[in-house]
Amino acid sequence: MKFFGYAPYTREMNIWLKYVDELIVVAPLKHNNPSVIDHFYQHHIIDFRKVPDFNVTSLKNIFFSVFKLPIIFWQIFKAMKNANHIHLRCPGNIGLIGCVVQMFFPHKIKTAKYAGNWDPGSKQPWTYKLQKYILSNTFLTRNMQVLVYGEWENQTSNIKPFFTATYSENEKKVVIKENFKTKIQFVFVGSLVSGKNPMYAIQLIEKLKNKGKNVVLNVYGNGTESTVLEGYIKTHQLENTIFLHGNQNQEIVKKAYQKSHFVLLPSKSEGWPKAIAEGMFWGCVPVATKVSCVPYMLDFGNRGILLEMNLDKDVLQLEKIVEDEKIFMILSELAKDWSQIYTTDVFETEIKKLLEKR
Repeated sequence: MKFFGYAPYTREMNIWLKYVDELIVVAPLKHNNPSVIDHFYQHHIIDFRKVPDFNVTSLKNIFFSVFKLPIIFWQIFKAMKNANHIHLRCPGNIGLIGCVVQMFFPHKIKTAKYAGNWDPGSKQPWTYKLQKYILSNTFLTRNMQVLVYGEWENQTSNIKPFFTATYSENEKKVVIKENFKTKIQFVFVGSLVSGKNPMYAIQLIEKLKNKGKNVVLNVYGNGTESTVLEGYIKTHQLENTIFLHGNQNQEIVKKAYQKSHFVLLPSKSEGWPKAIAEGMFWGCVPVATKVSCVPYMLDFGNRGILLEMNLDKDVLQLEKIVEDEKIFMILSELAKDWSQIYTTDVFETEIKKLLEKR
């Protein structure tokens, strides 16, 4: 039997799994057909321990969660007791319970991957803040390295700035971008939900088009905003400028990065913005909001554009580059050189160190 999950997560976990003898997974389980953005855990011994899903978004859900929590707590406790190494994935509902249960195992080697925004000053749900508090408290959380995106001041000794990776060392190759006289290509990759702000990306391109720029935006992803975006494109006669491709596999998305000049992500919140790092790997100039570790990734604007989330101001920022191809080429090279440091080969080396017995 194969167990599938969100592809970027499972591909990353499969690198960890090269160095373990047996995998115990404690998580909710759904019997669905995998989609193009799903991938399976690659290991010959997987002990999957199903737990009920839960959330606390309404009084009704809180009521039912009271009955589910003891089951989840006990299953996680048993799995942790059996394990030599405990690994948590946060933030999330199951991750929150895991943060509490791991306190009963202070002597076991542990890691936690905090895949959300670690910025201490960001606005986040209280459940996220609670997970961050437990993980960074070296009295409650012992013998654990917490992997976070970005470097932040005044952190406890167990907080380790980290990264993630999509492409390997042998995938590096020279990509020649078409000159701006043909088309200026933008790409957006991500869920089409309000948090990712795909509408803002579309409106940026619309403004550039209305200013006479020869621009195209290719959008990859699905979500609750899909219908709204389709309607906006049709109403504003952008069918020849903006193209919605839905969810596509990794290879198609990689080719989209390779032919694009810019990668757009006006997101409200991120952990490690995978689309930005991937686009930069192929020489796309990143255009993204100042959230999480994005300013660090873009060297505070020296290898990309940090959005102000003001259409007129952000269009002016983009115009400076699309009107001067030399500036684009400099930024493109800087983006590529930075992102290509973070390959899956380097990631694997670092993961291997984390799994070594101490």
